Amino acid sequence: MQRPRENRDASAADHAARDVPPARSRYLPNGTDAGPRHGDREVLAAIVFVATSGCTWQQLPSASFGPSGATAHRRFAEWTKARVWAKLHRLVLDELGARGELDWSRCAIDSVNMRALKGDLTGPNPVDRGKCGSKIHLITERTGLPLSVGISGANLHDSQGLIPLVKGIPPIRSRRGRRRRKPGKLHADKEYDYDHLRRWLRQRGITHRTARKGIESSQRLGRHRWTIERTMSWLAGCRRPHRRYERKAEHFLAFPGIACTLICHRRLTK
Repeated sequence: MQRPRENRDASAADHAARDVPPARSRYLPNGTDAGPRHGDREVLAAIVFVATSGCTWQQLPSASFGPSGATAHRRFAEWTKARVWAKLHRLVLDELGARGELDWSRCAIDSVNMRALKGDLTGPNPVDRGKCGSKIHLITERTGLPLSVGISGANLHDSQGLIPLVKGIPPIRSRRGRRRRKPGKLHADKEYDYDHLRRWLRQRGITHRTARKGIESSQRLGRHRWTIERTMSWLAGCRRPHRRYERKAEHFLAFPGIACTLICHRRLTK
């Protein structure tokens, strides 16, 4: 039985709550109970504040949110290990797909570089004088909603991120029919102009729209690719992914994942 539309958001929240790891008992070194555990909603608000404001965990205003920076970071690490952020992003995409808000006719792929501390999936940035950096890869649907996100070292060529990113699109609900995870067309710039990528996309029934090196100008695709450029600016609105401070790759990937979820949720609440 289909739930009423006004109850779907509550249902998605219930599913997300079930994905959160169960609370663990905490004890002080002397064996006494550490006291009541902060609620998941309070900790989530603190994590979102860190992601959007760009502050460090130590700078988190615990007087406003309740949990300290150490508590919020510990819960953030637990939820990241349990892949809560990817599951939450997929829940919001499912709701958008059920409402018919996703346009699969034209998707776009692109990436953006940022500086980083040394850690997993970092490398010399070829556009920043070889300084250590990472790269965020992104696929969006026609209106700019992010469908799949990934990270790599800044020295990884953009073309090597296409196949894992397309495979990373989850099966998303549709207004009618089966779940969908394959775009009709995929727009890309000259960095993705390789025959093996074109063949791989054709084998999966995806029409490629890639600028040809030495033949076409990337500007011809601007009328369809401007949406992903706008989405990149939306990601920059979440200050934490603007520069990488996390040494663990999964911790850094969590922040673009949170930003993508917020972008989709903003569309969902309109």
